[in-house]
Amino acid sequence: MTQSLIFDMDGTLFQTDRILERSLEDTFDHLRSLNEWDAETPIDQYREIMGVPLPQVWETLLPHHSMKMREYTDTYFLDRLIVNIKSGQGALYPHVEEVFRFLKENECSIYIASNGLKPYLKAIVDYYHLDQWVTETFSIQQIDSLHKSELVGKIIEKYNLTSGVVVGDRLSDIRAAKDNGFLAIGCHFDFAKEEELRQADRVIFDLKELETLVPLWSN
Repeated sequence: MTQSLIFDMDGTLFQTDRILERSLEDTFDHLRSLNEWDAETPIDQYREIMGVPLPQVWETLLPHHSMKMREYTDTYFLDRLIVNIKSGQGALYPHVEEVFRFLKENECSIYIASNGLKPYLKAIVDYYHLDQWVTETFSIQQIDSLHKSELVGKIIEKYNLTSGVVVGDRLSDIRAAKDNGFLAIGCHFDFAKEEELRQADRVIFDLKELETLVPLWSN
């Protein structure tokens, strides 16, 4: 029986913190140059909400700014993220390529479901050639609700998946798994929170652990 694995991107496959601070600093420097910001860059505040859709990010970080300015900031930030990805400033987590190779050799299907936007995800997939293993990458932009559970449901429906696991580091990933009847694998990585991971079916500290777990689930 083949197994289906749906991975989150930020904080699960991609070490977003490698480019996060740089890109956010670039963005708020730009806002300062426009006289739209006069305080320190809220990097710690962003880390607290890491993983939510970007529109919610700017509602939190720029609560007193207009919708137009939030949208402008969102576009600028996305551009800076992509520039930093393409210049090699980011990195995958250890063993991503090795684990993906193992999964494909064991006839597993791999998908990505992310709260990231399409151009951002494409930049990562293209730079690291993830499409040689990943069947399809899904962005939160593809659904109106901006709920990870619905995005995972879209993958399950499109590919007629009957069982599988969702691998991610945040509560939205865990809930997406449970809402769709999949197992929830929590990644105890950079942005993970203990109270959220307690709701997962299994917690891993290294993606390499999947190589021992997948054969058990596939029986």
